[in-house]
Amino acid sequence: MADVSAKFVKDLRDKTGAGMMDCKKALGETGGDMTKAVEWLRQKGIASAEKKSGRVAAEGAIGSYIHTGSRVGVLLELNCETDFVARGDLFQGLLKDVAMQVAACPNVEYVTTDQIPETIVEKEKAIEMGRDDLSGKPEQMKTKIVQGRIGKRLKELALMEQPFIRDSSITVEELVKQVAGKIGEKVEVRRFTRYTLGEGIEVEKEDFASEVASMSVA
Repeated sequence: MADVSAKFVKDLRDKTGAGMMDCKKALGETGGDMTKAVEWLRQKGIASAEKKSGRVAAEGAIGSYIHTGSRVGVLLELNCETDFVARGDLFQGLLKDVAMQVAACPNVEYVTTDQIPETIVEKEKAIEMGRDDLSGKPEQMKTKIVQGRIGKRLKELALMEQPFIRDSSITVEELVKQVAGKIGEKVEVRRFTRYTLGEGIEVEKEDFASEVASMSVA
């Protein structure tokens, strides 16, 4: 992937309305060619999706996915702008794929990193700052290492940051943008709930050795 300047990235963003990271990736994939980068973004549906990001997505649907064996289930709300689009095959397919993604990612708890509470961030920071491998390092270096580790950890908790299970070359966020571009409306994942069979239930374990001993004494 070719190295691209910040100015080129900004110019492409101004031209297409796509996000900075998407623009950087587009230029990298096309050798820094602005025209080809625009085409790359259009093919991915990213440019048109970003231009619609300011719209209100109040329609949509709630979908479900039950994994084989019926031990894991997911409810997920996916929003769009019109009821007509919500009933379409592309939207329904995306709804099913993202719900399946949640089922496949037991560590994911939030839709985006922005939703992660500050208390969680501070807790992760405290854990990382106390690790043995950082002892004795300069404070500035320690802070930089911790920031990198926390960033990685927060991404592990966010659904939109996960590699798509059907195509690991893209993230769930990129998948949603692609579908939004094809549909022609703003599409966003609002919330989800994962159910795991037996979760939270305390099962009393029988101590057979103690039971046999008590019976023999009796």
